[in-house]
Amino acid sequence: MSDSNTTDFTNPSTFILLGIPGLEVAHVWISIPFSAMYAIAILGNFTLLLIVKREPSLHGPMYYFLCMLAVTDLVLCTSTLPRMLSVFWFNSREIDFSACLTQMYFIYCTLVIEPGIFVAMAVDRYVAICSPLSLSTILTNPMVAKIGLAMMLHGGMVVLPYPVLARQWPYCRTNIIPQPYCTHIAVIKLACGDTRVSSYYGLFVFFCVLGLDAIFIAMFYTQILRAIFRLPTKDARLKTFGTCGSHFCSILAFYIPGLFISLMNRFGQNVPLHFQVLIPNVYLFMPPMLNPIIYGVRTKKIWGRLLRLFTHKGA
Repeated sequence: MSDSNTTDFTNPSTFILLGIPGLEVAHVWISIPFSAMYAIAILGNFTLLLIVKREPSLHGPMYYFLCMLAVTDLVLCTSTLPRMLSVFWFNSREIDFSACLTQMYFIYCTLVIEPGIFVAMAVDRYVAICSPLSLSTILTNPMVAKIGLAMMLHGGMVVLPYPVLARQWPYCRTNIIPQPYCTHIAVIKLACGDTRVSSYYGLFVFFCVLGLDAIFIAMFYTQILRAIFRLPTKDARLKTFGTCGSHFCSILAFYIPGLFISLMNRFGQNVPLHFQVLIPNVYLFMPPMLNPIIYGVRTKKIWGRLLRLFTHKGA
């Protein structure tokens, strides 16, 4: 009997997504805040892209990197939330094995690309503040395009081993994933072979790739803060610091919840399963929702163009 079960799951054609384990009866209610987050993220990021496209004064490195961030957030949302909502609304729990690995690839690809964009933004602010006369010669449009392509290739190549390794493992336990979408850890836990390579590679990505990005961000902003504090007047310091405020908020919104969740996964064995699933899901969609709000409100050029856009329509 056990042999039969093993054969059934050695090469599963589908996985079953449970949603939020233990809260299945509340899925419809849980879907409401997620639907709101999805709508805000889609509307906010598309509006941001539209404003930058239509306003020639925003055609600069900082805003191009901001557009890259918006596109990354849109990919993250559209690769996960529609699948989640189909589980919550229609109890559509089956997902094809290849579709599961594809979804997993895009989720982690965006999560690797996003810190790279923060590094690029830090470089832009560093050059703009510490060597403003060199900004137009260093960060030219072709250079910005090359940086964007490099970040995309970097994210794609770093994450590629996740689905490649996951496809090789035999699956003999079950095909049930206690999540509303496919994650690397959840899929690997279903494998019955020696998955230490996947586990070690996941740790390598977390500490060496994402951690290295965090170190670069900290280094650049340390230099930026030193340059700001050397400015002669308080008004000059506040004005210059204001150009970095949006970046600080977005970086904190990305890294602080991620650090909390990593600690919870490591040391939160007594945390209820539904809490372990629900909180990371909320964290995953907070940056795509908050980023356009942060940059729209705190960036004067974007806020002014947004007001003119709606005032013009109203007129």
